[in-house]
Amino acid sequence: MIIPVILSGGAGTRLWPVSREGHPKPFMRLPDGQSLLLKTYLRAAGLIAEGGEIVTVTNREHYFESKEHFAEAKLTGRRARFLLEPQGRNTAPAIAVAALALAAEQGEDAVLVVMAADHLIHNLAEFKTATEHAVALARQGYLVTYGIRPNAPETGFGYIEVGDALDELGGRQVKRFVEKPNSVTAQEYLDSGRFLWNSGMFCFTAGSLIRELQAHAPELLEQARACVAQSPLQDSAAVQVQELHGASFAALPDISIDYAVMERSAKVAVVPAAFDWSDIGSWGALCQLVEPDAEQNRAQGDAIFIDSRNTYVQSQGRLIATVGVDNLIVVETADAVLVARADRVQEVRQVAKRLKSENHEAYRLHRTVSRPWGTYTVLEEGPRFKIKRIVVKPGASLSLQMHHHRSEHWIVVQGMAKVVNGGEPQLVNSNESTFIPAGHKHRLENPGVIDLVMIEVQSGEYLGEDDIVRFEDQYGRVL
Repeated sequence: MIIPVILSGGAGTRLWPVSREGHPKPFMRLPDGQSLLLKTYLRAAGLIAEGGEIVTVTNREHYFESKEHFAEAKLTGRRARFLLEPQGRNTAPAIAVAALALAAEQGEDAVLVVMAADHLIHNLAEFKTATEHAVALARQGYLVTYGIRPNAPETGFGYIEVGDALDELGGRQVKRFVEKPNSVTAQEYLDSGRFLWNSGMFCFTAGSLIRELQAHAPELLEQARACVAQSPLQDSAAVQVQELHGASFAALPDISIDYAVMERSAKVAVVPAAFDWSDIGSWGALCQLVEPDAEQNRAQGDAIFIDSRNTYVQSQGRLIATVGVDNLIVVETADAVLVARADRVQEVRQVAKRLKSENHEAYRLHRTVSRPWGTYTVLEEGPRFKIKRIVVKPGASLSLQMHHHRSEHWIVVQGMAKVVNGGEPQLVNSNESTFIPAGHKHRLENPGVIDLVMIEVQSGEYLGEDDIVRFEDQYGRVL
């Protein structure tokens, strides 16, 4: 039994302003229109037969969007399972709870292939070959990591020094893990031929990992057991969901699987990978996915380059023109613009860090925000008012809710709305409207077969998204 386990939790702060806390890197669309998460689902599906299961460990706030990306991948015959974290707790707790939950159901011989949701691999055949090699070593009791052959003195990755050979296919024992080096040391590693990049992908049986956790991180293991025991599985024909118990998960230490186990265990092996690999860790890596013009300029969206070279432009809505520039990264979204020198893109994380420290909304959310029922876009806001464009998918419904501090005026511009407004449901057609006073229970539903599009005008003393009391919700969100 091989079970892909996808870790989808990183914030991707170096890819701000597209990657944000509420819409992190795995959901970013690449130039081909697919997200990194969708590509990871496709890669995982290639490792298992029909009827197999793919597990996603992610924050509960990202569950509905993750499920949509799984559905978009159209993985016929593959089942989805989600382990939902109440908060981020690094890779060791995430992998530990996944191993315990799967061992209880599938047995300790189940082989877990742990992948990050934000990596890009084009050569799926080579990835599958490397995984078959890793599975063979995992069944011998090894904790296996995938090592990437370095082609440059990269300072943004950790390294693995290889030890003795384990088989004729190139599997090696791991001699040591090394933190991200400086440029001189990275060049020495490259020249020596003894080092591989640490990809952050792993393969082991559930039982092997549990035994090594018992030996090297027993307290973490016991806390993970307590968490799984208090986290019942919600099973259905379409998807399995296990929401991890809040208090017990919060008690787990914030530590990576590398520090907790891999760097301490004597049973660690590495498979040198022949496939291409990128963690899309910066705008420099992402821009390489776009074909350049004769002056090495690249663009996604509407852009004009005049006397410009080595420049990348990404636009989500506006025309961007560059004149007489060289070596720039320009990224535009509805509410933010990034302009950076191409050789300093690693420092973009400092922008996200500053925004977070100032509690700026541009750290957390885009103007357009995904919800299980559709999306909303903030068009304009000011003192005592906010204007939104709301799109509700066919058959979807917002919760039955109430606001203490704001009233809302809804104008339907496409489709038909079924509205509860303090009383019995009523239908509101295109070019019609309804008014929701503060304190009224209300609900919005799309009974039709096309998207419902409406404009919402909010007014009141307080317009925050937390001014909401839910009475009923078909998506199981906390009331």
